Amino acid sequence: MRFLPTSYDVWGVLASVLIASVASYVTLDLARRVRQPDRLAALLWWLGGSLVMGTGIWSMHFVGMLAFSLPIQLGYTPGLTAASFVAAVFTSGVALGIASLGRLGLVRVLVGAGVMGLGICAMHYTGMAALDMAPGIVWNMGWVAASAAIAVGASAVALWLFFWLRGFQGLRGWVYQIVAAAVMGLAISGMHYAGMAAASFPQDAVCLSVDALGGRGLAIAVGVACVLLLLLTLAVSSWDYRMQRRTATLSSSLRAANAELQSANDELHRRAFSDPLTGLPNRLLFEDRLAHALSRHDRADESISQRKAERIGVLFIDLDGFKPVNDIFGHAAGDAVLKAAAGRLQELARSSDTVARVGGDEFLLLAEDAGSVADCMTLGGRVAQALSQPFEVAGRSVQIGCSIGVVVYPDQGERNKLVANADAAMYVAKRNGGNSCALFEAHMDRSAGEQLSLLSDLRQALARGQLVLHYQPKIDGKRGQVHGVEALLRWQHPERGLVEPDEFIPLAERFGLINQLGGWVIDEACRQMHVWADQGLRMRVSVNLSVHQLRESDLVGRIEQALQRNFVPASQLLCEITESVAMEDIKATQRTFDNLARIGVYLSIDDFGTGYSSLSYLRQLPARQLKIDRSFVQDLESSNDARAVVDAVIRLSHALGLRVVAEGVETAAQNDILLQMGCDELQGYHFARPMSAQALQSWAQDGDNRRSAGNSPLAFSDSVLGNV
Repeated sequence: MRFLPTSYDVWGVLASVLIASVASYVTLDLARRVRQPDRLAALLWWLGGSLVMGTGIWSMHFVGMLAFSLPIQLGYTPGLTAASFVAAVFTSGVALGIASLGRLGLVRVLVGAGVMGLGICAMHYTGMAALDMAPGIVWNMGWVAASAAIAVGASAVALWLFFWLRGFQGLRGWVYQIVAAAVMGLAISGMHYAGMAAASFPQDAVCLSVDALGGRGLAIAVGVACVLLLLLTLAVSSWDYRMQRRTATLSSSLRAANAELQSANDELHRRAFSDPLTGLPNRLLFEDRLAHALSRHDRADESISQRKAERIGVLFIDLDGFKPVNDIFGHAAGDAVLKAAAGRLQELARSSDTVARVGGDEFLLLAEDAGSVADCMTLGGRVAQALSQPFEVAGRSVQIGCSIGVVVYPDQGERNKLVANADAAMYVAKRNGGNSCALFEAHMDRSAGEQLSLLSDLRQALARGQLVLHYQPKIDGKRGQVHGVEALLRWQHPERGLVEPDEFIPLAERFGLINQLGGWVIDEACRQMHVWADQGLRMRVSVNLSVHQLRESDLVGRIEQALQRNFVPASQLLCEITESVAMEDIKATQRTFDNLARIGVYLSIDDFGTGYSSLSYLRQLPARQLKIDRSFVQDLESSNDARAVVDAVIRLSHALGLRVVAEGVETAAQNDILLQMGCDELQGYHFARPMSAQALQSWAQDGDNRRSAGNSPLAFSDSVLGNV
């Protein structure tokens, strides 16, 4: 049989190979998009990718047919032409679907390559069948088999490339993708031209579909449209890739920021809920863990007999003989003992237990699932034995002890009184000589209940307006003038009457209310100074700061805000801190004092002589005033030693540029002795008792009237009187 002669246009062939390569490149790029955690986005990319890849293969076929020449006109039937397009898109969908799978095993490669190869063959031969030839095309089955083998092989290579290129990014991935696209384009084109080699057209053949779809016009239109579609898809894919990179960068930055924020939160949490010296949990964290332990205990879905077998133990531990360590060896040695004691307690505790430091030398131990009451007492005995072992301090062996109060839930006390009951039991152990362990008993609840009742009332005292400040004048020793006042906190209880600070301040310190009270004192003192100023009375007021307030990072800022809010000059406020508190953490004290001095607040060391008494340390503080403790003043008339100490303190303080205040002056003889020694200011009942703000104003104005009449030895300095 004789056949029509055939030929190919070289540029058309190259154009078909180029289209196949571009389609492969875009498809490889889209294969990355199919694997996304967002299922909807992955589905859209799969549908779009299938359409683009199928269109590319289909257009390559028609451009290849454009390069194919016969001496007769060709045309294509619409139905089979559309069927060939569907076959190309279906094949592409299979390829991208397999590319989206997590693993590429041998079975998946073989099955996928077979389905894709058959789909490509179906597309090609359906497209060829769209040529309605009479007589029909004569097929060489050897070349048909070769084209099918090329289609399956090209599909296997495509699947492998889809998976292999997923691991590469950046320039390297881009280069590999270009090379892989060229290989796939040649493979797909090779299959097409092998299939064309299998087709022969008889000499007398005519194309019955010549008028259906025009040959050259259709081929050119399809080729141009597909190239534009591929380029547009590639641009969209590249934009999406850049957006994903940008999103990934922003996400990485956000993760880094979140990590820093988490680290900062962890640090804030650590500072808020841990003791800065020992690193143990503080009272807040202990109470939180105790509350959770009690809740777990009460929620336990167990029988009553089983619940009785599980108990919660709370041990209140107070070190015996710790103060002499501070006084003799210094606060650095005391800190070392506290750290060592904390370490020993942690060694005794189980992983489920909590050891907390809740005061200067006070610790709490929470034992969950503690067993019996006897087991808790045994634990207390082990704690006492561990803490009674010598501590190494400054190269010397120091031995202290401890008093321990034990309470067991639910055997003793109510759940909201466990710590107070353990505290009451600890005081019993201390009164019994110390270095012992006492189990809480019902009769101890009276003092614990008294404390809890007072604590409950104290929590409401601020809101109910029961707290007031009383003011005691300070007298200038040289001129006999009132030089200022000291603000002293008083609690006007509706039932108990006037409660002294010695009764409720330790309670506030122990249960974490002291900072709230201290903040109120500062605000109220500034408010009162503003009121006095409006009435023509300028008064310098001194307030006492506790060790707990010194540990507050925002103390200086809150003091500055209180002064500004009340329009009070900073120089009118004097902050007093006891010597023992100042020496507890000299560096922290110095930072706070420096910052207070920076804003213009005057500073004073209170109760000098009762603590470590180190002038070498005190001279590092920017204090302007030193206050001699009343215990020395009371012995001035009867003790030569007291007079010698006070005289030495006054001389050394003056040498350091400090003014000296003597508190507790109650007799004229004490006053005369202090004046002879050159004491700068005096304060005590000899001059005036603490009084309310209104009473002080009347007292000051009456004294001014007496001074004008020449009937009073006391005068008032200009800094006090103002316009009075």
